[in-house]
Amino acid sequence: MSSADNRSDSGERVIQIRRCACVVKGGRRFSFAALVVTGDSNGRVGYGYGKAIEVPLAVEKATKQSNRTQVSVPIVGTTIPHQVLGEYRASQVLLLPAKPGTGVIAGHCVRSVVEAAGITDILTKAYGSTNPLNLVKATLDALKKLRTREQIERLRGVSL
Repeated sequence: MSSADNRSDSGERVIQIRRCACVVKGGRRFSFAALVVTGDSNGRVGYGYGKAIEVPLAVEKATKQSNRTQVSVPIVGTTIPHQVLGEYRASQVLLLPAKPGTGVIAGHCVRSVVEAAGITDILTKAYGSTNPLNLVKATLDALKKLRTREQIERLRGVSL
């Protein structure tokens, strides 16, 4: 019971579970792959991809990896500071800031990443491939590109 409570605190979201089959002499041997996104709903988010012979083990491996790969995301109020385009291979994700009360307008994969980061008002559009793993990586690429006004002022050495 304590592990379930721990998962709800970390904001674990299982995006996809895939079943793979390996044909051997006695028949098919199945294995599972899990794609998981974790976040603290306060500006930190990460993803993990785990493979195992049972679903719970695959989810556990993916969760451990996603906790190790978390990145910080700048949030202004309830949305993002500016428009940004994230790319990974054939997938592109456009993130647009939205006014308070808009909600999260996104598909399943992008929605999971954005909500895990703690963003509550955002508009998104996915272009190209809709492979869940590529969409998650493109969304995280977009979130990594975000900069606040203060960060840009510090980088450039000027006041805007």
